[in-house]
Amino acid sequence: MQLTKFSDYALRVLMYTHAAGDRLVTIEEMAGSYRVSRAHLMKVVNALTRAGFLRAVRGRTGGLTLARPAEEIRLGDVVRTTESDFALVECFATGNQCVISGCCRLPRVMQEALDDFFAALDRHTLASIALRPKDFRSTFELPSPGRQKAASRSSA
Repeated sequence: MQLTKFSDYALRVLMYTHAAGDRLVTIEEMAGSYRVSRAHLMKVVNALTRAGFLRAVRGRTGGLTLARPAEEIRLGDVVRTTESDFALVECFATGNQCVISGCCRLPRVMQEALDDFFAALDRHTLASIALRPKDFRSTFELPSPGRQKAASRSSA
């Protein structure tokens, strides 16, 4: 099983937004930092906003921030929101054509594995996996908050 890029990007967007603290972040900023498509991130951000993980502030000085504390954002909830298909085997899906579905024991084992997967994700929150702002600055070469204010004063 592999999560889609949509879920991967959703988790990265939440981590980035958390590391920004109270500062609003933009889709352009994250797309540039992660070197991913702005259009794809826009879809991810829309889904996260609709689900209540992010809050969007409109306008020229707008951006994104977490809609609730990172300690309340369970990874399992994010993955359930961003993934559309958990049919690990054919018999989990609609339109099942497997000829042994009535007597097969595999679905029970696969359901147990899926339940364990989500139980593990539900034990972790965004806060438990979040990077510190300085980790993102070194990775993405973002200015530190103090340098950012000084740079904006000197360019004025």
